[in-house]
Amino acid sequence: MLNVAIKAARAAGAIINRAALDVESVRVSKKQANDFVTEIDQAAEEAIIETLLTAYPDHGIHAEESGKQEGRGRDKDFVWIIDPLDGTTNFIHGFPVYCVSIALAVRGKIEQAVVYDPTRNDLFYASKGRGAFMNDRRIRVSKRTMLRESLISTGFPFRPGDELKPYLAMMGDIISRCAGVRRPGAAALDLAYVAAGFTDGFFEKGLHPWDVAAGSLLITEAGGLIGNFTGEANFLEQSECMAGNPRIYGQLVNVLSKYSKFAGAGEKANVRQALQADAAPDA
Repeated sequence: MLNVAIKAARAAGAIINRAALDVESVRVSKKQANDFVTEIDQAAEEAIIETLLTAYPDHGIHAEESGKQEGRGRDKDFVWIIDPLDGTTNFIHGFPVYCVSIALAVRGKIEQAVVYDPTRNDLFYASKGRGAFMNDRRIRVSKRTMLRESLISTGFPFRPGDELKPYLAMMGDIISRCAGVRRPGAAALDLAYVAAGFTDGFFEKGLHPWDVAAGSLLITEAGGLIGNFTGEANFLEQSECMAGNPRIYGQLVNVLSKYSKFAGAGEKANVRQALQADAAPDA
């Protein structure tokens, strides 16, 4: 199954790379303000689904652009979770940070994962219980133990209705405690980089299962932890995600848990009071 997923990811990557040669000619439309989809997202997704269903016709599909397709018979518990082009906004601007993300969930648990960066031909992949790899090399999360020495990646709010002020407060908390924060713009690739030890941690709100499914297995197979902001592992449908090596993950929980929608009432009240104080005019 992993080999078929890799084949599908490379097929999608070839479509993306061809389009990147003349990105200004790519047709772009808006899902909503600042949330774009292109004909390349759609073509890449079609290529992925065709490859997967040719090999496994009764498997289910959960894809960003085409939605859900239920599996059939004894294979109904197998569901492919697909983001054909994570980082579409980067792609349409010619900013070379985007990827293909494919994961296989079996009875709700991620068992296969591929994240493919077509601009660098970097292939990240994992099978449950067999470790995580980048271009045939085993990868592990970083060994840093102190948040103040760590490089953390994130994503910024960009949709209408996203809560900008709480996010800025949360990011301010992290910036003041770490060596640096980066915002590459493709969550699946961010998670792959944590798994490879290029960064030490990651956090973001407003994510979907297709953004994080493949990356989540890369993280755990590389020896890291992933969950929501309170540290709970059942995060896939919760729209908030945090990951890191075990030591950094624990320190991120201490900082970010109060910003979680699953935080206790007291923690949320403290955040609201801090935001109100920041917004109050100077005496």
